[in-house]
Amino acid sequence: MSQPPREVTPGTQPEMQSSPGEKALPVEETAPLEVADVQGSMILRPLAKGDETELKRIHSTSEVAYWWDLPADGFPWSDEPDSTRLTIEVDGAVAGLIQFHEEPEPRYRHATIDLFLDPALHGCGLGTAAVRRLVRHLIEDRGHHRITIDPSTGNAAAIRSYEKVGFRRVGVMRRYVHLQSGWQDGLLMELLADD
Repeated sequence: MSQPPREVTPGTQPEMQSSPGEKALPVEETAPLEVADVQGSMILRPLAKGDETELKRIHSTSEVAYWWDLPADGFPWSDEPDSTRLTIEVDGAVAGLIQFHEEPEPRYRHATIDLFLDPALHGCGLGTAAVRRLVRHLIEDRGHHRITIDPSTGNAAAIRSYEKVGFRRVGVMRRYVHLQSGWQDGLLMELLADD
């Protein structure tokens, strides 16, 4: 049985889900996640009022919209209420979005992540660094043993980036996502904490 969507208002984020016995911290109570292994200053921080304009601009670029489609109504505040979204900020400017979802069922507990970056910043290692930092947070701070991500099999740059972080290919999900060019296969990738 699915849970009803949590209401989200602009300027807030839903609480991060936790496993039984673990206190969930609202995203706004968590410190920004600093990323030290890239050129410039990059942090992953909770969405803030005003981020939506630049995030919508980035999301609407042809390079991002090809994989993500155009932004849905309510983006970035209420279109995916079960995801926790963080702004990727580089040198004080909004550079993209990274999000995660935590499976609340203890028997299947894991997290899944996704992200997009401003195309002007592609190829600089920022996506790899952001994924690496979020994975570390999900394992060390949130107690996950398994993280998944599911790029389209045609997104070779994303797959290379995720492999650099330590994700391994699990298998192909046939006709998994409908893109502008039609149905595309998805690649299920996972990273285990003890890999």
